[in-house]
Amino acid sequence: MYVIVAGAGKVGVNLTRELLGQGHEVTLIENRRQRYQGIEQLLEHNILYGDASELWVLERAGIERAEMVIAVTGDDEDNILICQVAKEKYGISRIIARVNNPSNRSHFDLLGIKPVVSATELILRLLEHEVPHHKLVHLLDLEEEEIEIIEIRLDEKSPVVGRTVGDLDTPDNTLVISIIRDGRGMVPNATTVFQAGDDILAVLDPQREEELKQIFTPS
Repeated sequence: MYVIVAGAGKVGVNLTRELLGQGHEVTLIENRRQRYQGIEQLLEHNILYGDASELWVLERAGIERAEMVIAVTGDDEDNILICQVAKEKYGISRIIARVNNPSNRSHFDLLGIKPVVSATELILRLLEHEVPHHKLVHLLDLEEEEIEIIEIRLDEKSPVVGRTVGDLDTPDNTLVISIIRDGRGMVPNATTVFQAGDDILAVLDPQREEELKQIFTPS
């Protein structure tokens, strides 16, 4: 697969090296001369000097034959523009954008730029996973596919404690896929009994989240 990566920060460089190591063809674009010169020897012909938000630079990089464009610059406006041009002008369906400021997430959503990656949001999710008072954590959201994976912490007051998986009347398009107990994961069956302190992993339609939450958490 031919991939264009915009932005030669640490994320862009490491991503390029990993993709090259997997056998993909990659062009990394960087508009800071000093940064470009510092990486040129490392990546040789796989890095191009220029502003990826300019059409002639993208065309020089061969965007007409690119199968994926990844924008990971430090500027959200540039990442939006690069992905928007790749999607709308060149018809590239596989785009990934980095969101530096979570408050800008709505702008990406408004323009249909998906998926987006926010380091801040990822860290917050990890924090929610580690802090006990967060009883529901979103582990994975695939908005286009209308599916998500959530984690629910059961406490002593949970209405499912002492009941089996087979006893549950879960909504359509929901499935309990794992139970984490005492730091170890298990794939449950119909006879598995829920215990206080269990972390329940479920895959579901996002529209069913509130229904599933009512089953596992006290009113």
